[in-house]
Amino acid sequence: MSPRLFTPFEVGKLRLANRIVIAPMCQYSAQDGCTTDWHLIHLGHLALSGAALLTIEATAVVPEGRISYADVGLWSDETEAALARTLEGVRRWSDMPIAIQLAHAGRKASTDLPWKGGAQIAPGHENGWQTVAPSADPFAKGENPPLALDKAGIERVRTGFADAARRAGRLGIEAVQIHAAHGYLLHEFLSPLSNRRDDDYGGSLENRMRLTLEVYDAVREAFPADRPVTVRVSGTDWVEGGWDIDQTIALAKALEARGCDGIHVSSGGLDPRQQIPVGPSYQVPLARAVKQAVGMPVVAVGLITDYEQAEAIIGTGDADFVGLARTILYDPRWPWHAAAHLGSSVQAPDQYLRSQPRQYRSLFDIEGSAES
Repeated sequence: MSPRLFTPFEVGKLRLANRIVIAPMCQYSAQDGCTTDWHLIHLGHLALSGAALLTIEATAVVPEGRISYADVGLWSDETEAALARTLEGVRRWSDMPIAIQLAHAGRKASTDLPWKGGAQIAPGHENGWQTVAPSADPFAKGENPPLALDKAGIERVRTGFADAARRAGRLGIEAVQIHAAHGYLLHEFLSPLSNRRDDDYGGSLENRMRLTLEVYDAVREAFPADRPVTVRVSGTDWVEGGWDIDQTIALAKALEARGCDGIHVSSGGLDPRQQIPVGPSYQVPLARAVKQAVGMPVVAVGLITDYEQAEAIIGTGDADFVGLARTILYDPRWPWHAAAHLGSSVQAPDQYLRSQPRQYRSLFDIEGSAES
């Protein structure tokens, strides 16, 4: 019997070769929102990994929506042209479907690079700008507070997401993921810990979900109808009184009713007080709870490093896909090794066929066998 991890699955009309997806991972290596040669190298080698889907990192829909000054954006002709060049290079050597995560960092924007400490950069300082959020509460004590978005600002956010989705469609990107997790803007609207508004976008769960649903609708209308749109969420804030799994399920059901093609369940990132029980598969119970409540595909993520662990997540029905991030940075051939361990096969470029070990003669999905 074939391992479940290596069975095909469809997300909307997009057929994926297996259940391994590469999650978006910020590289902090863009220039004025434009991808660089680093992104060609980074995305290019991951596109040879044998996974089913490659997701481009959190891509800001407006300049102030970047996490840092070195984040990728898709808000202008210049950023679109730069991404087009990167995609051309990747696609020349790989037919792996490519998705993009569209994002707005909200009050967690305007930060320095992680390897320089990642601290917030205040407005008026080099590489810093004024952040925005649902309410004027900073992420951490001592930070410059964000400006609470007014109705015009909310419209700018919606329009930014839609315009970026339209650009992604022109670039031939196969899927869009809307980032509503990890304490960024849409998550800030969802959580009662960060959303203290008293208008139509605050207070009740229905009101707090409003912007995420409006953004989904705007992206869905702007992106080609035959390509999937999915959403990434934090299943819980890991803080008492915050966003939790019951509210996540309510959001998932509302998204599914609108035609959402899938949901990626992560957690945390909204509040420094979070208490996360980090360990192997620590977020899988959140994905399982969502999976039990909806019919659309669900992605589980979070310290998934072992081949049998990933197979069990899919085989038991906890999720439809496993998302790999740091795991696949550490081992860009993880899908190859998982397939060898589980007795399955993966696609590999012709240039690498001779690397097939003799003990795994059926590892590479080609006709016949390659000399090793």
